[in-house]
Amino acid sequence: MQEITLRSTAFDDHTEIPKEHAHEAGDVSPPLRWSGVPGEAVELVLTCADPDAPVGTFVHWLLAGIPPETEGLEAGDVPPEAVPGRNDYGRLGYGGPHPPPGDRPHRYFFRLRALAEASGLTEGFSAGDLDEALKDKVLADGTLVGVYGR
Repeated sequence: MQEITLRSTAFDDHTEIPKEHAHEAGDVSPPLRWSGVPGEAVELVLTCADPDAPVGTFVHWLLAGIPPETEGLEAGDVPPEAVPGRNDYGRLGYGGPHPPPGDRPHRYFFRLRALAEASGLTEGFSAGDLDEALKDKVLADGTLVGVYGR
């Protein structure tokens, strides 16, 4: 599988996510940039999840329908064609880091996947819906990990 390079101007891989992108600061998604999307991709899908949450993996962001020619997102930006899923806060769109106070910093995995076929996902889709939609469609993927503690 081909690798996508995913990065942010707000933080480097395995470094701290700035507070302005956290839940308590208003849930503004961080700026992201990527390269290495295969030319045959028809859709990009972006997720963010915290595997260190006390309740198991906590989904912070599900975003499908990103046009494959897109090279990144500005802070708080979402392409008009994109389809938001429901995060584990129960809302559409991005929900920033919010680990329990006193926990060691949690890891937040931002993951971008390029798809060979359209996902067919509709607004409000769940992580389970996404898993089902991705089967046999992923051409390439990339991951960026940020950390955050309170």
